Amino acid sequence: MKKKFLTIFSVIVLTIVGLAACGKKSAADKDTWTVATSGTLYPTSYHDPKTKKLTGYDVEVIRAVAKGLHKKVKFKEYDVDGMLTAVKTGKADMAADDFAISPARQKNYLMSSPIKHSFNSLIVRQSDNSGINNWKDIKGKKSAGEAGTNYQRLAQQLGAKLVNYDNVSNDVYMKGVASGKTDFIMNDYYLQKLALKAQPNSGLKIRQGMYFTTNEDGKGEGIVFNKNDQKLQKQFNNELAKLKKNGTLSKIAKKYYGADVTKKPNVHIDRHFTIQSKYKGD
Repeated sequence: MKKKFLTIFSVIVLTIVGLAACGKKSAADKDTWTVATSGTLYPTSYHDPKTKKLTGYDVEVIRAVAKGLHKKVKFKEYDVDGMLTAVKTGKADMAADDFAISPARQKNYLMSSPIKHSFNSLIVRQSDNSGINNWKDIKGKKSAGEAGTNYQRLAQQLGAKLVNYDNVSNDVYMKGVASGKTDFIMNDYYLQKLALKAQPNSGLKIRQGMYFTTNEDGKGEGIVFNKNDQKLQKQFNNELAKLKKNGTLSKIAKKYYGADVTKKPNVHIDRHFTIQSKYKGD
């Protein structure tokens, strides 16, 4: 009788475990991907002013890959820390928002193959360069950015005073520099160029001759996955390779950036900075 009871109990336990395993799909096996993004970073991830629809380069790359793999996509909007936390905790299957494939990030997450290559620049006031005529002039100036980003870490390292914003759109940053609330914005060159084009009377410009890269820029920009989602990463990269080969990725890039950012840029880089370890994060 005891033996029979143990046998029945074992079957029940195994059944429960089996049902639990079936109910919890891995990210790669899901029919719908949950993707963390900002919705405020033009032209990477933003809402079209007319349709209010979420769009942008990273957003459309995700949609193209998902289409090829017969997946649906649901986007959730967060700030930078929120996106990475969502991926780490499983609330999102991936994050897409111009993330650098950096050594520091690869310690904590998996990354896709590069979907973009770029370099960095500074936006300053047209009238006086915001008083920034060389890299030493950064000291004491006010840097506009989001807390915890590599740009703010570098700005602090160079002696700037940090003015942090929380997941706001480009126009907020630009108004701050124009008004003197802040003095400069460090960011991706292509993003900065398009932000200025969208606001031609902003009174701002990209500071020529001060293009830079950092050790945290890594090997381009890509999509972020949970460290345990190797299967999803492989699926994504295989489909991404097809989009690169058939020209789809280049077409999307030219639509949003006006340039083929899938290729490495041919431009003179003035400085390469090493962001010190105490400023590193996810």
